[in-house]
Amino acid sequence: MSDSEFRLSFEFFPPKTDIGREKIIQVRDELAKFSPEFFSMTYGAGGSTRDNTKGLVTQFNQAGFSTAPHLSFGGDTEEDIAALIEEYKTAGVNRIVALRGDMPSGMGGASQMVYANELVAFIRERFGDHFHLEVAAYPEIHPESESYTTDVQFLKGKFDAGANSAITQYFFNLDAYFYFTEQCHKAGINQPIYPGIMPILNVQNLLRFSNACGAEVPRWLQKALEAYGDDEESMRAFGLEVVTEMCEALIECGVPGLHFYTMNQVEPVKTIVDNLGLTANS
Repeated sequence: MSDSEFRLSFEFFPPKTDIGREKIIQVRDELAKFSPEFFSMTYGAGGSTRDNTKGLVTQFNQAGFSTAPHLSFGGDTEEDIAALIEEYKTAGVNRIVALRGDMPSGMGGASQMVYANELVAFIRERFGDHFHLEVAAYPEIHPESESYTTDVQFLKGKFDAGANSAITQYFFNLDAYFYFTEQCHKAGINQPIYPGIMPILNVQNLLRFSNACGAEVPRWLQKALEAYGDDEESMRAFGLEVVTEMCEALIECGVPGLHFYTMNQVEPVKTIVDNLGLTANS
């Protein structure tokens, strides 16, 4: 797939049960019909889901589905991370989502590298250009950032260290994404920044998670969602419409692709992508 083509990708988290693992295979197979560039698999704080992540990423790649593991240093040593990346390379993985990650509790004084730019530099130093490196971007600014300007500079630092492209935290405010990408361009960032898209499945979960990660749910949207009360079916139909329209607006404005946070569910992602008429060569 060339850089000029629209890129589609889907994110999963590693399930903890056999039933969950069976389900994620079914979800993967259904979403694979859209010919995504890749799937990605998250990685818990301090590498808490590392084995699950590695097992599924390896399994997916062996089955012919390009899958990128999320990776952070957390409390691991350079040797541990290098060995893990080598295993991924051997398994045919050619893309990594490089993150700062969260330190496990009790590791606050650890000397291991934490920031994503350091992980990117580490991978480039050890593995050259073997991996396409994705990093995270925050259109509404990371909750721990000192300022808007410093956050843009942090992203630039990841690219300067060798990252290829970025995936954003999800957002529902289009102006936030467009202003952010404009500021990135002014700062000398020319690499693609792919918008992350979060389907609306559960209002309370969305509000709680958004509050924790610094993603704004606009007041009008929150009130509209809450107005449905216990009518979950109508709420999801409304959410589906909102997110579809947002994606349409992003595409019309020329975004390079979309990255969907699936929450390990086929719906409503499948319906949104169907509504948008997206294929690998859109």
